[in-house]
Amino acid sequence: MRIISGTLGGRRFDPPAKNWPTRPTTDQSKEGLFNILNNLIDFEEVKMLDLFGGTGNHCYEFASRGCKDATYVDKHGPCVAFVKKTVEQFGIEEQVRIVKQDVFKFIGMNNEKYDYIFAGPPYPLPTIPLIPDLIFENELLADEGTFVMEHNPDHDFESHKNCFDVRKYGKTFFAFFQNV
Repeated sequence: MRIISGTLGGRRFDPPAKNWPTRPTTDQSKEGLFNILNNLIDFEEVKMLDLFGGTGNHCYEFASRGCKDATYVDKHGPCVAFVKKTVEQFGIEEQVRIVKQDVFKFIGMNNEKYDYIFAGPPYPLPTIPLIPDLIFENELLADEGTFVMEHNPDHDFESHKNCFDVRKYGKTFFAFFQNV
């Protein structure tokens, strides 16, 4: 896997997992997403949250582009250990806060607001349809913020009152949400 752009652009990181409960975003879909985000977000000013953070891919891209306040959340110990090690190797410890916790517990206990939230839940997770409502009910998204949820064709969020766009890259979908 590689970081697309920014100060860490071109750097590679190789998660050691063959049996991790992760599904890293492909380079093609990640490039498509970040092309959209370049027009929506000031990376140097944004406070971002990465839910189901897995390999840390999303946080690395944000930190590489100047984000100073990224929060990574995942409950899988080996993923968290890998991200801690990679953050240190990249020298971005001051930019990325790592939280080892169940995402749903984090959502319920968190009292901060974020300008950008990304959720890349495992596709077999049965509670995927609940995630957007939980984000808005718990007021995690700042007033002018953007929430992006990665999902597969088994889910459809286009009719959700907060969804303003859906982009498709093969079998990877990104649903974009904002406060209404």
